[in-house]
Amino acid sequence: FYLTPPQVNSILKANEYSFKVPEFDGKNVSSVLGFDSNQLPANAPIEDRRSAATCLQTRGMLLGVFDGHAGCACAQAVSERLFYYIAVSLLPHETLLEIENAVESGRALLPILQWHKHPNDYFSKEASKLYFNSLRTYWQELIDLNSGETTDVREALINAFKRLDNDISLEAQVGDPNSFLNYLVLRVAFSGSTACVAHVDGVDLHVANTGDSRAMLGVQEEDGSWSAVNLSYDHNAQNEHEVERVKMEHPKSEEKSLVKQDRLLGLLMPFRAFGDVKFKWSIELQKRVVESGPDQLNENEYTKFIPPNYYTPPYLTAEPEVIHHKLRPQDKFLVLATDGLWETMHRQDVARIVGEYLTGVHHQQPIAVGGYKVTLGQMHGLLTERRARISSVFEDQNAATHLIRHAVGNNEFGTVDHERLSKMLSLPEELARMYRDDITIIVVQFNSHVIGAYQNEE
Repeated sequence: FYLTPPQVNSILKANEYSFKVPEFDGKNVSSVLGFDSNQLPANAPIEDRRSAATCLQTRGMLLGVFDGHAGCACAQAVSERLFYYIAVSLLPHETLLEIENAVESGRALLPILQWHKHPNDYFSKEASKLYFNSLRTYWQELIDLNSGETTDVREALINAFKRLDNDISLEAQVGDPNSFLNYLVLRVAFSGSTACVAHVDGVDLHVANTGDSRAMLGVQEEDGSWSAVNLSYDHNAQNEHEVERVKMEHPKSEEKSLVKQDRLLGLLMPFRAFGDVKFKWSIELQKRVVESGPDQLNENEYTKFIPPNYYTPPYLTAEPEVIHHKLRPQDKFLVLATDGLWETMHRQDVARIVGEYLTGVHHQQPIAVGGYKVTLGQMHGLLTERRARISSVFEDQNAATHLIRHAVGNNEFGTVDHERLSKMLSLPEELARMYRDDITIIVVQFNSHVIGAYQNEE
């Protein structure tokens, strides 16, 4: 089944979104110029989610990608709730009091976030009241705990992640008299999601990561070339520190069963995630909730089984690892992406492709054919393609789309092969997942002038 270039483009561009930050946002000149984001589903429905918002009561911008598993319910909930928890964690005591007093007296609330959403990024209306009540309980506790100190961003991120995960778990245990909501909170808790979130405020960039999505900084070297700096570590079996951490938290007798076939208890790829109460709750609690839950829950095989060798839960945490980076003028962009991208592309290639795209300059690399026997005809083809690529200078208006095009369509020479792209995009739903995962990407572009000015002030 062959797709024409316009058909390929319409598939690639269906979920793209761009936002340009106004030069002066009322509080300060922003170090972020704007961002591009996009998603390409492999699962139906897609299990990835993305979020972006400007914090209105504090400074800074929040951006995040969320990779769901065992369905999209948890990723959906985290994508619409986590930023509120982070924003509330960052608020000064007086603002929290103002918000609480407004709720008490039925006045309009101060807006906390300005969301930047694609029309496909929805909010679950049915759960909004429940979600709001949990959030309110959290800010009431923050008011009671008031220590008078200003909140450290790192702490705020960690507290927000842990608290939201705790609320997801509690809501599922308490249940809800409304049967639709009851099923929703259970689906959220029994499915899972990773999260990779960036908070950018001036030259301070914090990345909080739980799971195996990734954040990467694109740096332009003095000679104009591009390099990549990792701002997160995958929480999976490939990360020795992470394997050690899990082993430290359980008795020595479980050492052999904790990680099997590179999965937690032989089942779960990420070693940290939201939801996934199958790996957090005691067996008694799991049974009690499933038995008293709605019938749909009982019919779901996933909720019934208990993971093998399940002796000392919890085996899983949503606590993020937070990395702080002071932005420099040579730091040009940040890529946040779910593992669907990193499975297909090396970070160095990601840095080069995005860097060249954003600057509109192709550093002509010598054509590398890497040990392949190449005929003159093929070489001629590669050169013609290269010429065409320069002349069409970038059909994409969106850096994330441009990256997805490469991730799905690159051939062994590192150039986009239309035929390959067409094949990959026309795979039927049940086959697509065998070849690739959902891909979600946010590319944040930094304002080097502003960052330079911040540095000079310091």
